[in-house]
Amino acid sequence: MIYGGPSTQLTTRQRKREHREVFAARMAVPQYLSWSSTPITFDREDHPDKVVAPGIYPLVVDPIIVNTRLSKVLMDGGSSLNIIYLETLDLLDIDRGRLQPSAGGFHGVVPGKKALTVGRIDLPVCFGTVANFRKETLTFEVVGFRGTYHAIIGRPGYAKFMAIPNYTYLKPKMPGPKGVITVSSSFERAYECDIECVEYGEAVESSTELVSKLEALAAEAAEPKRHAGSFEPAKGTKKIPLDPNNFDGKVLTISADLDPK
Repeated sequence: MIYGGPSTQLTTRQRKREHREVFAARMAVPQYLSWSSTPITFDREDHPDKVVAPGIYPLVVDPIIVNTRLSKVLMDGGSSLNIIYLETLDLLDIDRGRLQPSAGGFHGVVPGKKALTVGRIDLPVCFGTVANFRKETLTFEVVGFRGTYHAIIGRPGYAKFMAIPNYTYLKPKMPGPKGVITVSSSFERAYECDIECVEYGEAVESSTELVSKLEALAAEAAEPKRHAGSFEPAKGTKKIPLDPNNFDGKVLTISADLDPK
């Protein structure tokens, strides 16, 4: 689950306002969102020829972002952010100077570690066909690390399009100007993306473990070796000649607080 982003940087006043909005009493006159009048249902007409391991594979779609159709965009209901990668911006030929400052990082990529963004950007995203399509502007958090997808559309994207996913059929639906838009995917592409994610994740984990082991070995090599039966001199000691009148190189180690006599 990916969470965080600008919401982590809200001030106390903004948090209080958010709290009041969430827990406000029911309004006498409901304020309906755009596209909320369109009912969306799934039935056997949406059923693929085959359903392999229902719920196992990711929902991968191919929307048009800016003016390019991207074939590997993950629809992730577990992400509170829309995410896009720097290499995808390069693919779209978008100048990095367009990036806006982004407050706060996010969690969920590596447990216990905070991922930082390099900025944020608003991009047009289009679903559908020439006969019936929707285009909305989504705000993406831009990350500098590599990913196996071109982008991730999270809950903010779902909400903007009023999209409803079906993870069994691997199809999302959303209201359109000429009726409901059904976005098709395929189990073959979902399978390939899933395998790629697993292999990439294992490769990153192995490389991280290797770096940690090499660092540990380097630290161990830098430490002085101690042999069995040897002792390290205690702190706060000094050496004095065993025979002050006839120094023959033999010394005695005593506490620094003792009188040499």
